[in-house]
Amino acid sequence: MSDHSAWVELLKSARKTSLLQDEKRKIHFTMPDGTELCEEYDVKTNELLIRKWRKKTALGGQKPWEFEIGEPDITDQVAALTHGTKDLVESFTSPKCFRCDNSLSFQWRIRNLPYPLSNFQVSVDADGKSIVVRTKNKKYYKVINIPDMDRYNLQLSQSDLTFAHANNTLIIQYKKPETIKKDQTLLVQEFKRMKTGKDGDTECKTS
Repeated sequence: MSDHSAWVELLKSARKTSLLQDEKRKIHFTMPDGTELCEEYDVKTNELLIRKWRKKTALGGQKPWEFEIGEPDITDQVAALTHGTKDLVESFTSPKCFRCDNSLSFQWRIRNLPYPLSNFQVSVDADGKSIVVRTKNKKYYKVINIPDMDRYNLQLSQSDLTFAHANNTLIIQYKKPETIKKDQTLLVQEFKRMKTGKDGDTECKTS
């Protein structure tokens, strides 16, 4: 039996290409079922900046990219609206949540929340599978899932959860388990050994 997790085995066995562009290492994966995955790493820090997925439709077409980590560029959102793949572009003033991890923690930033820190309640739900964000004034409510924890079948613990508030932004952090950090380091080393193209070559398609 392999010592590696199912997640590591999946990425290692997927068909993939690598590209260096703008100080980022971009890896494009194609899974056996045709699902595409793109990841972008900072070349200097090896931190994962973007992870996005694109699945096939029932008729074999392509669905829009879904971001697991990172924030979609506004031009991508407008393009999706123009091409009919997105029905609505969110208001620039409505709360906007996106994930931006660092090496030690899963991290989320929720912009446009102009309330004091004392108004927020952030907790792990009863079944230990998600993080619940709510305000005492009942103006905001959100459930945040961590796909990484689900892939490893790990439960969340309140003691590993922290949050802060600054500049109308709620910042939530959850401590990464050692096994996930170890596997991420292993994958980065694996990607560095890949044959890598340079700027101008084929890259992760986002159209």
